[in-house]
Parts: sequence; structure tokens; C-alpha cells
Amino acid sequence: MLLKRILTALVLATVVVTAVLLLPTLYFSLFIAVITLIAAFEWMALTDVNTLTRKILFVSFLIVPMLGVTYWTVLLELLSEALEWPEIKDYSDALEWFVIAPVLFWVLTMVLIRKAGPQLLNIEFKSRLKTFSGWLVLLSAWMFLSKLRAYYGPGMVLYFLILIWAADISAFFAGKKWGKDKLAAEISPGKTVQGMYGALASALICSIGLRVYYGFDAFQGEQPELAVLMTIDLAILSILTVLISIYGDLFFSLIKRKKGVKDSGTLLPGHGGILDRVDSIIAAAPFFYAGIILIGRSVFA
Repeated sequence: MLLKRILTALVLATVVVTAVLLLPTLYFSLFIAVITLIAAFEWMALTDVNTLTRKILFVSFLIVPMLGVTYWTVLLELLSEALEWPEIKDYSDALEWFVIAPVLFWVLTMVLIRKAGPQLLNIEFKSRLKTFSGWLVLLSAWMFLSKLRAYYGPGMVLYFLILIWAADISAFFAGKKWGKDKLAAEISPGKTVQGMYGALASALICSIGLRVYYGFDAFQGEQPELAVLMTIDLAILSILTVLISIYGDLFFSLIKRKKGVKDSGTLLPGHGGILDRVDSIIAAAPFFYAGIILIGRSVFA
């Protein structure tokens, strides 16, 4: 079983890294969209979206905004010409504000799981709420991972993925070695507080490693005091991103536990479904993107 998990993980990592580094922006966005749509079908199965009509509606409400976001600038240019309203082009960055919604969702989710995890298992959420939640988190993860690649380049996406993968691996081994206090026993018995600390420590190490690799003045040229500030910002963002990713994992574990299943699917040998592999990324992508915007520029610029 362990060998199967390792082989599957290696294949997945190779495919994803290749896509990040080599695919043009539009094709990378399409690649992420396909993964998102597969995850959407798994989400529908977990939340009892069983009728064909509801499935078509859910998928349509993902695909249509994806097309809109992809061709947003083109649409604004067409509207500008049709309406003779050149100022409408100024709204080309308006979609950036959408990041607030998923960030607030995941912060609130983290607080609720932390404060009332066991109680959440006994609450029966309305179907519309579950459908909307799935739509929001899946669409926003696709959108801001695509934007991260388009605006900040393959290097930033690769750093983000390494950050999440390193956190998962560190949490596993730290939990195995020192884990004794359960993080959310009722939701995910295998996760420990010590494993979480291991993941957060890996985030700090990743941020330091990135700064060492690119050099001290990578952010702000020859202004050391600003470079130090940006280094601190990156470290804080990396740690908080990993923290959000952990509770994103717990959120999907909560949904699976309420459904009474261990995995979201069977597509990936030894791993379960797509959602089982990308749950942390789904939660962390909007948060990381928002943080990069606040920091103000990419280390890879």
C-alpha cells in the first residue's frame, strides 16, 4: 500500500511540475480546470447532489465563470467598443476583489473547526449551503492558482506547491515521531498538534530557503531594510498559508466523515480521489494569492 502511494505521488508530482513549468498560461489554466471539474464531481457525490439536473447546473456554474475569468479582458474591450465607454477597461483588475470571499470563508472555517469541531459533525447543513460552499472553494482555487501562474510566473506556483507538499510530509513524520495531542480527533483522528507544528516549521524553512536561493536583495534591489521586511512578510505568509491548508484538509475530512466515507473517490491508487490530494491546495491558493498581493511584488520579478 505504501509503495503504491509513493509511486502515485511521484507520477502526480511529475505531471503537475511539468505542467507548471512548461505549459503556456492558457493551457495551464485549462489543466487546472480539468482537475477542478473532476473534484467537482467528487464534491457532488459527497454532498448528495444526485440528480442529473443539479449536476449539470453545478458544473455549468463552474464552467461559465471560468470562461468569463479567462476572457475577462477581451470581454471588457468588446464592451468598451460596443458601449463607447473606454473607462470600462479600468475594471480589468476588479476580479482581484473576489479573493476576499474565499479568504474569509477559510478563516471562518478554521475558527469554527478549532472552536466547535465535534458540534459541526452533528449539524445537518442545508443542501444549498453545501452546494454554494463547494462552488465557491473550487472556483476560487482554480481562479487564483491560474492567476498566480499568469501574473507571478511558474516559479511562484512551484514555491506554493512545494510549500504545501513539504507541510504535508513534515506533518506526517512529525506526527509519527512526536504526535500525542489530537488536533481534531472527531474529524481526523490521525492529525496531531505536533504534526501541525512540524508543518508550520517546514513553512518557515521553505521561506528561508527561498530567500537564500534568490539572494538577500531579490525583493528590493540594494535596499537591505526593505529586503528584510519582505523576507519577514514571506515567512509570515508561508506559515499562515500552511495553517489554512491544514484546516482546509480538516474541512474536507469533516465533509467525508459526515458522509461516512474515508476517501472522496477511487481515481488515484493508494490515495483515493482528487479531492483527497488537492484539499489543502484548494484552501491555501486564494489565501496565498491574497498575501502575495499584499506583499506587493513577486520574488521572481
